[in-house]
Parts: sequence; C-alpha cells; structure tokens
Amino acid sequence: MSHQNTQVDLPVEGMTCHSCVNSIQNALSQNPHIINVNVQLENATAHVQFDADHITVNELVEAIEDCGFDVPAKPPIMTFRATVLGMTCQSCVRSIQTALGGKAGIIDVQVSLAEERATIQFDSSVINQAEIVEAIEDCGFDIPKDTPDFASVTLDVEGMTCQSCVKSIKAALSNRAGIKNVEVSLEQNNATITFDESTITRKDIIEAIEDCGFDVPLEPVKHNPFEIQPISDKEDNGIVMETILSSSKGRRGSQATGSVASFEVRGMTCASCVSSIEKAVSIQPGIFSIKVSLLAERATVEYDPLVIEEEKIADLIRDAGFEANVIMQKQDDVIDLKVFGMTCASCVNSIERGLRNLPGVITASVNLMTESAKIQYNHQQIGVRAIVEAIEDLGFNALVSDQTANAQIESLGKIREIKEWRRALARSLVFAIPVFVIAMILPEFSFGRSLLDIRLLPGLYVFDLVQLVLTIPVQFGVGKRFFVSAYKSVRHGTPTMDVLVSLSTASAFFFSTISLLRSFLAGSDNHPSVFYDTSTMLITFIVLGRYLENLAKGKSSAALSKLMSLTPSTALMLVTDPKTGQVTAEKRIPTELIQLGDLVKIVPGDKIPADGVLHSGSSSVDESMVTGEVDAVMKKAGDTVIGGTVNGLGTFVLKATRVGSDTALSQIVKLVEDAQITKAPIQGFADVVAGYFVPTVIALGATTLVGWTLLVFILGVDHVPSMLRDEIQSEGNGNWFFVCLKLCISVIVVACPCALGLATPTAVMVGTGVGAEHGVLIKGGAVLENGQKVQKIVFDKTGTLTVGKLDVSSYVVGAESPVNAISMLVYTAAAENQSEHPLARAIVNKAKAVLGIEVLDTIATVENFNSTTGKGITCSISLDAAAVGRLNHHDEAIATAPATVVVGNKSWIQENAINIPEDYIMEMQALESKGDTCIFVAIDYQLTGYISLSDCVKPESARVVATLNAMGIDTAMVTGDNELTARSIAKQIGIREVHAGVSPNGKTLIVQRMQGERMMKKQHFLQRLTSSLFGRSNNTEKRTIVAMVGDGINDSPALVAADFGIALCSGTDIAMEAADVVLMRNDLTDVVGALHLSRTIFRRIRINLLWACIYNVVGIPLAMGIFLPWGFHLHPMMAGFAMAASSVSVVMSSLMLKWWKKPAMMEVDPNNFVIDMPATKKNDAKAEPFVTRIKSLFTRSQGYEELPTNADGSESPEAMFDLGSDEDDDHIQLIAPSSQR
Repeated sequence: MSHQNTQVDLPVEGMTCHSCVNSIQNALSQNPHIINVNVQLENATAHVQFDADHITVNELVEAIEDCGFDVPAKPPIMTFRATVLGMTCQSCVRSIQTALGGKAGIIDVQVSLAEERATIQFDSSVINQAEIVEAIEDCGFDIPKDTPDFASVTLDVEGMTCQSCVKSIKAALSNRAGIKNVEVSLEQNNATITFDESTITRKDIIEAIEDCGFDVPLEPVKHNPFEIQPISDKEDNGIVMETILSSSKGRRGSQATGSVASFEVRGMTCASCVSSIEKAVSIQPGIFSIKVSLLAERATVEYDPLVIEEEKIADLIRDAGFEANVIMQKQDDVIDLKVFGMTCASCVNSIERGLRNLPGVITASVNLMTESAKIQYNHQQIGVRAIVEAIEDLGFNALVSDQTANAQIESLGKIREIKEWRRALARSLVFAIPVFVIAMILPEFSFGRSLLDIRLLPGLYVFDLVQLVLTIPVQFGVGKRFFVSAYKSVRHGTPTMDVLVSLSTASAFFFSTISLLRSFLAGSDNHPSVFYDTSTMLITFIVLGRYLENLAKGKSSAALSKLMSLTPSTALMLVTDPKTGQVTAEKRIPTELIQLGDLVKIVPGDKIPADGVLHSGSSSVDESMVTGEVDAVMKKAGDTVIGGTVNGLGTFVLKATRVGSDTALSQIVKLVEDAQITKAPIQGFADVVAGYFVPTVIALGATTLVGWTLLVFILGVDHVPSMLRDEIQSEGNGNWFFVCLKLCISVIVVACPCALGLATPTAVMVGTGVGAEHGVLIKGGAVLENGQKVQKIVFDKTGTLTVGKLDVSSYVVGAESPVNAISMLVYTAAAENQSEHPLARAIVNKAKAVLGIEVLDTIATVENFNSTTGKGITCSISLDAAAVGRLNHHDEAIATAPATVVVGNKSWIQENAINIPEDYIMEMQALESKGDTCIFVAIDYQLTGYISLSDCVKPESARVVATLNAMGIDTAMVTGDNELTARSIAKQIGIREVHAGVSPNGKTLIVQRMQGERMMKKQHFLQRLTSSLFGRSNNTEKRTIVAMVGDGINDSPALVAADFGIALCSGTDIAMEAADVVLMRNDLTDVVGALHLSRTIFRRIRINLLWACIYNVVGIPLAMGIFLPWGFHLHPMMAGFAMAASSVSVVMSSLMLKWWKKPAMMEVDPNNFVIDMPATKKNDAKAEPFVTRIKSLFTRSQGYEELPTNADGSESPEAMFDLGSDEDDDHIQLIAPSSQR
C-alpha cells in the first residue's frame, strides 16, 4: 500500500452531548498516526483522516468503542466473482480495471485473463452488482447468465506425510470434471477445492481423496460463536456473493456444521416414547444431535447429509413405532405453487420456459403429476405475485402451496388426535359397557345370576362366550395400536407405556380365554374364572385418558396456535400507475402474494397482513396479541405497524416493508416454536426415570404375582389377609391364581411414566405461550431454569434505563432577557423546526407539548435560515400574533415581534459577537458535568438564556430496580458514558454499583467477573439443622447467576456471556438474536415479568414432578397389595382410571399457568427512596418483616453476603452508599475499567 493519507467516515451511536464528542476526539487525537478528527454530534459520525500504513479502520473502531460508544455495522462489503468472456490480452484486463476503478464504491478489482474471471470487492451502499456487470459489458465483454455456480470447500485430510501425497491428491482431483482449482496444504493437513456444484458434489470429492489412500474425517467443525464467518449467497447469474459481517449473531456454545431437518412425529404419549426415538436415531452414524418435543410432536435432527438422508431418518423413527413425515423447510427464496390447467408435457415446458425468462428467476421445476411447481428466485428482483401472474398470463391458474402452517396449527391443537381418540372411545364404550354390565351388574341381582347360569354346552356358559365375543373388537381392534407400538419399542430395546398397557390387557384377555377353554374341555359344572371386563374397561379408561389428555394438550398450545392464525388470508392491495404513482384500482389478493413496497388498504376491523409503515391516514391499532399492550396504540403517517395486529376504527394505507417469513409475527412464532422444542435441564430427571421405568414396573408386577402366589400356596387361603381371602372365595376354589394375577395387572396398569414425561414440557409450552401473550418471548426450557436462579442483574444505560433520546430538561432566561422563558422556547423551536438535528427535534417536540399544537409552521414564518455544522443556526422569524394568541401558554404573554434568532454552542454565540456572562458559563459547566447538553439562545443579538437537554430516565426504571431488590436480586449498571453522567443516572434510579466508561468487550468481562463471584446464601432452619447434624457449614457457596439487559449491538457479547440475557425489542436485531429473552415492548417492567414468569413456570414444573412422583410412589405399593392387611386394595379397573387421571391432572396443573399475571411494581418516593409496599392480601403480621426489608433495599440484600474479588482472586474494595442524600454522591460504588484504574 502506498504511503498516503486515508479518510473514513464512521457512524457513531450513543452520543448525547458535546462531552461525548470531546471524549472521542481526545481518545483518537492521542494516536500519532491519526492526522485529523472531526466528530459531528448532529450527524452521529466521526470523520477521521489517518495514515493507513500504520493504523487500520478496525483499530479506529476499537478506539471509539473503548470510549463507550457503538460503531454499528456499515453496509456490507460485497465480493463477487464472475466469468468474463471476450478478453484476449492484457489491455482487455486493464480496460476492465480502469472502467471499474474509476467508479465510486469500488474497493478492489482483480481480473484473470487465463481463468477468464473477474473478482470485484465493492461497497454495496454506493454501487450494486447490476451496475458493475453493466460497466463490464459496456467495455465490450460478456458475463454469461449460465455461469457455473462455483463453491469452495476446505476439507481436513489425514495421512499426508510428504509432498508426493500432496501431488497425488492434486492429480486425482484436477483430472475430474467440474474441479476448478485445488490447493493442498501439508502443514495444515487440509485441502481447499473450488468446484462446479452442478457437475460434482462434495461427497464425490471426499471419495476421490479417500481413493488416494487418505482419510477425510466427518467430525463436525466447531466454530467460535464470535468468529466472523463469511456468508455466501448465489445470485441469478452464478456470481458467488460473499458478505463480510462486522459482528456475529449466535448463541453461546459451538454449533456443529451440518444440515438440520424437522419431522412431524405422531403417536408419542410419554417421556419413554421420546427416549426411544432419541435412542433409535442418535446411535446412527452421521447424526450430530436430535431434539424431540412431546407436545409439539416435532423432532429436529442435525445430521451430515453425506452420511444419512432425511427419509432414512424418518424410517428410523417409524421403525421405533411412530408415524414420521419430513417437514419441508421453507426457504426464503424458494416458493412452492399449485398449478392447475396443465394437460401434457408441452404445458410443463411452456411454464418452465416462461418462468426462466423472468428476471430474478433462477430455476423453475414443474411437475405434471402433482400439479406443482418449485421456483427458486431472487427476492430483491422479483416477488411471488409477479411469478404467479406470469403463470396466469400463460393461461394456467396458480396458488401458493403452503400447507405447513395449517398442518402445524392442526398438530398443535391436537385436532387429529382428538378425533381419533374420540372415535376409539366411542367404539370401546359400545363393547365395554355390555361386558361391564354382564360381569359387574348382573351378578348383583337374582334374575341376573339366573341368566349367567345359562349354559350353551357343558362347561361353556352363554354370557361368558358373549363377553369373549364383545372383548375381541376392543382387544384387537381399538387396542391394536398399543400392541404395534409395544412390539416396535421392545424390538429397539426402549419399552414405553404401551408395553405396560399391552401386557396388562393381554394378560387379562388370554388368561380369561384359557380359563374358558379349560372349563369347556373339562366339562366343568362351575363358572370359569374370566375377567374380560378388566381388559375392556382398562382399554376404555386408557383411551378416555388419552382423549382427555389430548384435549388438555391442545389447550396448552393455544397461545402459539393463536399467534400462527393471526395473519389474515387476504389483503386489499392498491394498484398504482407506475408513471404517476396514482391509485388506479383496488385488488384483493392472498396475503402471501404481498411484496415489498406494496400499498395495502386497511379498513376498520381488518387484520394487518404484513409489517409496514403508514403511507397515509391514521387509526388506533390493537397490538395486544403480539406485544401484550392492553390499550390500543394510535398510529399516524410514518408510524410502523406489525403484521397480525388488528385495526381500530380508522382507515389507512400501509406500505409493506417486511413480508412472509420476515415479518415480526413470523419471527415470534418461530422463536416460540423453538423454545417449546428445547428441553429444560430438569427434564433430564424425567428422561432418566423413563429409561428404567417400564422394566422396573414389569419386574414389580412379576414380583407381585410370584410373591402373592407363593404366599397363598404356602400359607393357604385361610391365612392370607381377609380382603384377599374374600376375593379368592368369590372367584371359586382353586382360582386364587387369577386373583394374584389381577394384583399383578393392577401394578402394571397403575404405573404411569406419562405424568413424569409431561410434567416439564407442558409447563414450558403453556408458560412460553403465556409469555408470548404478554410480550415476553422466552427461548426455551434451559432459559427458564437460569431465569429462576438469577441473583444479580446488570443493566445497560442508554436506551435501556434511559429513553435513549434527548429531551429538554430545562429552559432558563437571564435577568437581562428581552423575553420570558416560554417566548424564548417558541422562538427557538420555530428556528430549529427547519433542522433535522437531534437537538432541534427535541426542542421542537418540547414546544409542541407545551403549546399543545401539532405543527409549528402555522404560527411562524422563517427566513434567511443559515446552519453551520457543529455550531448552530441563525434566522429571521415572524410570528403570527393571532395564531399565537390562541395557544396554550399558561397565562404567560408570548412575544410576537419579528426577531433575529441565534441558537448554538458557546463558540457560535461568540462568533456572532454576542457576549456570554461568566455566570452563564458556570451554570452550563455544572449542567454538562451531570451529562446535560446546553445551547445558548440570543434574540436580536442579545443573549436571552439557555436550553438544557438530557437523555431522560425512563419513568419506570426506579420502580423496576426497587422491585428487583425486593425479589432478592442485586442490580448493577454498566455504561460507556463518562463517570459524571453515570453517577447522575444511578442516583436517580437507585442503582449502587456502576461501571462507567466501559467498552463492549469490557461489558462482557464485567459480566464474567460477576459470575465468578461467590454468593454466601443463608440456609433455612431445616438446612441448618441438617448441616449441624452432619457437621457441615451453615452457608453454601454458589456461583452467581447473572442476567444482562440491553438493546444495542454493543450489548450483544454481554448478553451472550450472561446466564440470562434480556433484549428490548426496540433494540437491534443482533441484540435480540443474542439474548435468551426478547421483550416485545420497550417497557422495563417486563424485565420483572420475565424473571417472575421464569420462577412461576419452574415452580409449576417442580409441582408437576412432585405430583407424578407421589402418584407412582403411593399408587404402585397400593396396587401391589402391600396395604391389603389394612383393607386397602386397587382393582385393575380403578388402576386404569387412576393412570388416565394422573397424566390429565399434570396437564391441567400446567394449564393453571394461564392465570399468571405480571406482578405489581414497587412504588418509589423520588425524594428519599422510601419504598411503599404494593397492595397485598397477606396479613400484617406476615407482611411486617417484608416491609422492614423493603425499607432497607439499598443496604445489603437480606440473606446474602457478597464477597467481591478481582480477576486475580484478591479482595476488591467495596463502597456502600445511601441514595437518600444529595451530599453522598461519592458513595456510589463507581468501578472504572481496568485501563483507567
């Protein structure tokens, strides 16, 4: 690179005043290689001139971020490669380089004559790809549209020992068709191959290397979550696009590379089913991971497509005894259409040819048999509606085929399962009720006993035969699904609940049938011991339980189903004249055909079909289903609206900005879906139990049968418990074995792993759905578990605790001012109304609020407006006296005389020859020391006063901090702002631990340091008693669980590092991607709601698990006959009923989460921070200690003793302070970055 000065403009976020400007300029000016720095607050940019030989742009960005400000990602630097035909010599190469090099936005041009290829790096915000292609073609060269899609892959190669190994691999690959380039590194043991994907595949390349005698390991490559990775997109002309991101999105932990497939899985009933699927699939080669959701009936599998295919995975699930279908993943630039009207192959060809000629269509494949079309397209060049209209212009009808959403809504609502189990229940009842009447009712009456004594043949009674005939349809018809599933699960070595059902019902049926045959063959005069009623009623009760369980499961996912059905099916599009822009017609189209930029008319009561901005009109919008906001929100032209929300009484025109899967509603649905599939760590308990549950129960059943059989055989009938003796005698002599068998069946039936398996997922599904309804999006069960353990929460300042934009805090006039304060505000606002500067907008908004008007132009005429960047403005203003007289100005007279107004900073005022008294300067410095920004105002070149602006604290911030402290959660603030501003904000909010002047990386280090601290938690009485008995300490050390709340890109690393990251939806997409919880409203009270909801859900999970354990711990011994000596026993039919009720009760318990409400916030006295309790229903005696604790919130949290340490383990200083006194500002524990200490 030549030695020359380089200039760069960097966008800077987070500047709120001139002290911010000075801190950046001072930080950069200290570097000797930086020649000039000009930071502009109004444009939020830093113009830097520097020596590029000694310093890079990345180093400049780091220096600014170290000051606590954010340099957001600039428009992506794009790189594309294309085949260029027609070059014959180096002058051709130079002509392309010259043509492109002179264009703005071109960063680098590399042209290869030998490869007929050009590689261009450019700034996409200045120039686009089409303009580059056009420039090359204007030079007389061609870029063919059928350029092959070249891909590049780097493979690890094991076994290379010398250069001959390298040469053998190169030779083997270079001779194969489709290979463009091969680079083999002996030192790094890898090979990088550029190849044509349409000619050769990655699998073929691996096989070629292995044929040379080397190994290519299939282990997934691990990536650092913050490592910058290139993302490749393929455009319509085969040009390979590479986007270089300046920041990464990702969750904590590494992700295995590979494909991800989703499957619809039906037939799962309990955790054993989930375990059997996971075991059957995970042991297969090529499978990286599998997640199965019992309630959502979904399995997500990450796999290596080179080793195993999607359909093979589906077959594995089917072999385990469940229905499985591959869910086709919806791609952003691929559309599936249903095409009607095709009759032959020529129809197919005409459609494919017509589609391929459309600009932006990459591939088109039409299937005559299925009447479908699959089109890959570039959404930036063409939309779905244009494709559909093109097919219709060819004489065919086309509809968007999107059955996935409807199928998923049906699956979530358990519609199919409810119908199936209802039909099965009806069939069971038809046969089970007569059997029950014959077996249980008729013997109680004399006429009934007479009927039962009717014999068809010796030893064969009519009604015994009737019971057999009626039981067969139930046992082998309705019960067939249990036997099939049981067989498959046993074959795979993972027995499920269906095994227990099959064993119990089959035992009852076959032993009864054997008894019947034995009686018939022996010609016995006594009734055989049959209990077909046990078999039929067991199946009936189980089917009833499954029916009720699916009804309850359907309600548990109601929130997600509602979200998925919010988008309307059609929309009223306005057709405009492309030349004049005038609306020419209205057309109702399917919602999925809406394209970016479309104008859509929304009438009262309509659901909004896509995200967008109001083009014209105004209305109120109900956003409660998406954001949880109860009150309707007023919207006017320029405001944004969310798809799926409901319009009020107004009519407006919407301009679509996000459609399809890009809408906020689609992203919310996907987030909630993913959350409900993710397992909570506590679910591992149920999974472990499920793995041993069925074999254990079978062993207990066999033990019961053998134990009671031996007991009766050894002791005799007369010496067993009276209840058992009476039962044996009622069955007839010699039939005591059947009584013991019934005990065994009761054990097998009453045991229920379903309750354990449903305890966690039902609570997670209902809880995440409730959270979504309240605008709190929680990303999975593991997040919930961390959320309920949070001990400390760290807040970002700007945009989180504060509003994030400037507001007028005061406007003051001096004693010599020619006008009063409100007149000064009016003159200043009228002048600033001509500017778009953030300071100007804040002053104008303040004046509008004070005067009660919407537009300032109606009262003032501005002339000779002059603005000097970074200094101020001057202009001449004439006020309309009549219009001003009608304004709301609190009985203060507003001056209306024409005047020349000068507004700006100190230097601007002095440049205009206006004297500034020393007391003004001292007042300004005092305000700026607290983080305010001050501007001076002069009217007719006489200093009038000044206006102070600041980033105001959100009104709910102090109440949220107080509430969190009441919950036993410590609070801290981290900010890139200077010490004085941080101190001022902390004072207002009530946060005692403040970290000021922190860079984005510093925020991460602070969070990690907090996590490394130990919290000494005091134990309750029983824990202390146990500790004393076993000689243990009364306190337990635990790692601190830290939550982080932020909204900007610079918060993303800290959000990932925290145990519980919370992002505000008003922030950046990267922050929301990095966080564990996303708050759909810019309301800090939802932070308390998220933590409280996490605790509530986790408490419900514990209750569910406890109930499931108690049920089995009590039910199994009762069924085994342990309580027979005391007269307690469980009949098989009652065992079946109890088993059905157990799983239903767990689901109903989880449904109680629907009653959750966000807790009330603490009330804070802003003067002395004395905190009042919200209304409580508890009696005063119990509330008093709590009130006492609340009043001392800003001392050490009750029950915790913090032991702060530095990174090296040494003890760090502590400072406690009282926020109630203005003199004690220095008592705030202000922790500067290590570089400043």
